[in-house]
Amino acid sequence: MSINENTTIKDILELPSFQGYGRLLFPINRPISLDMTLKELSTSHIYLWYSHIQVSQTIKIINSLNQDAKKHLIFYNIYSPEEMKHDPSKRDTGLFFFKGKSGSPFAICNAGGGFSYVGAMHDSFPHALALSQKGYNAFALIYRVNHPYEDLAQAITYIYHHGDELEIDKNHYSLWGGSAGARMAAVLGNKKNLASYTNDNIPQADAIIMQYTGYDHISAYDAPTYACVGTNDYIADYTFMKQRLDLLNILHIPTEFHCYKGLSHGFGLGIGTIAEGWIDDAIAFWKKQIRR
Repeated sequence: MSINENTTIKDILELPSFQGYGRLLFPINRPISLDMTLKELSTSHIYLWYSHIQVSQTIKIINSLNQDAKKHLIFYNIYSPEEMKHDPSKRDTGLFFFKGKSGSPFAICNAGGGFSYVGAMHDSFPHALALSQKGYNAFALIYRVNHPYEDLAQAITYIYHHGDELEIDKNHYSLWGGSAGARMAAVLGNKKNLASYTNDNIPQADAIIMQYTGYDHISAYDAPTYACVGTNDYIADYTFMKQRLDLLNILHIPTEFHCYKGLSHGFGLGIGTIAEGWIDDAIAFWKKQIRR
């Protein structure tokens, strides 16, 4: 099937590649009709609080996952069948895998959505795809909006204990997120929080990559942090974000901050904007922390 802007959600869900989990490609907490086209889907009407949403990116991501599914597993449940049976809400979680080079470090990308839905198609899938194209193994987490930190902790634990099967470097990873997802990354990037949530001896993330969020907690146990935001963000004030990084610097925690004039909240990869290419800066920051 040729996927284009007139392809419907129903068409996508009927593809063999997505049987059993295709619904998690789309925000399950938003009013989406099966007859909705990808063009109709790719708007801020569905992806609330987001900007610069492009149907071409939606098509690119679905095509990529559809092709990858013919070569390797692209979706992993993070909870066991017993856990999902005991708590059916855990069926609404999982990791989409964008495979990079065997043995390379991994990233977990967490979309925002105000903890009311998961905007993965714009705010984590594109990042994961771009990372995989650079050779990194990338996962996009679909989490429960009322248990985000628990699900991210479970995702980190799952990947760490299945590192050989996934063919990744389990000891080097980064946590990425936009808006609400950035808060998740920051919280679980903190060494003490990670130990508390996982009850496991899992190494701390090499770096946290945060976009447009007003998270303000500061700790000596926080990970090196890269952050970017627009000056016209009505949700996350850029001066507030920079202030937090300045405080992390005082604690001798490496940081990098980028602010883009005129951009509003939720610009994602920023393709076609002044922010385009920021992901390369973020990857370079992560690589620098690995070498440290």
